[in-house]
Amino acid sequence: MAERIKGSIYLQLFVAFFRVGIFTIGGGYAMLPMLRKEVVEKHGWATDEEMLDYFAIGQSTPGIIAINTSTFIGFKKGGIIGGLFSTLGMVTPSWIIIISIAKFFEAFSENPYVANAFTGIRVVVVVLILNAVIRMGKKSLKNWLHVLIFIGAFVLIAFKLIPAFLVVVISGTLGIVVSVLKEGAKE
Repeated sequence: MAERIKGSIYLQLFVAFFRVGIFTIGGGYAMLPMLRKEVVEKHGWATDEEMLDYFAIGQSTPGIIAINTSTFIGFKKGGIIGGLFSTLGMVTPSWIIIISIAKFFEAFSENPYVANAFTGIRVVVVVLILNAVIRMGKKSLKNWLHVLIFIGAFVLIAFKLIPAFLVVVISGTLGIVVSVLKEGAKE
């Protein structure tokens, strides 16, 4: 019986991340709303706060954010095999789409309708990303220090003052230091 349940979680992971992979265009940030819907709302595999943590881990580890996040969630739900099924679910649509497009790319790459369609898609992706940022901001910007870290990180990244990975490391370190200081003050 336990093996049957395990098998079904693998299929659920594959299908959930396949849907995310096939129905989102624009990379990791654009996938966030769909990831949240599948992982938090539909399956209840994580809370909003946990989803933010998974996404942060996905951003701070080498590789593609959406794949890292799906692998981490799959591992949490089904161990190594769950991570493998989640990852395969996330990348399979891309493989199919890329192989299909590659066969016909030259034939339609100069088509004005196709160019206009991609322009429209880019606008929608920006709106999806903005929506995800607003939702995440509401959950993660809980006090003035969080807002200050957000503004500082935004300025550093937007004006390319230091590399983004350093901003992630500095912000994470700052969060740990503040947490340790708060715990010390409680004692």
